[in-house]
Amino acid sequence: MNAFPFSANLFWDSNLADIDLEKNKHYVIERVLTRGRLSDFETLLALYPTEQIIGGIIKSKEMDPKTAHFCCWYFKISPAQVHVSSFYR
Repeated sequence: MNAFPFSANLFWDSNLADIDLEKNKHYVIERVLTRGRLSDFETLLALYPTEQIIGGIIKSKEMDPKTAHFCCWYFKISPAQVHVSSFYR
């Protein structure tokens, strides 16, 4: 078994052995983008195609304003496509 590729503290609330990087990709993408380190972001870019990352961003309901702004800039996404959680409004 390969070592989990992301910082384990990102998934403190989950059993790492239960996280399937393909089946749980939207959860992983969202968690890495909102709470990950630069090294986690670089790993995310290496593991998932850009289209899948963008899909995870658009499906996310947990983005904070700063993360949403960064994602829009980095991935060239319209801000209208990204949902910022009402928790931050």
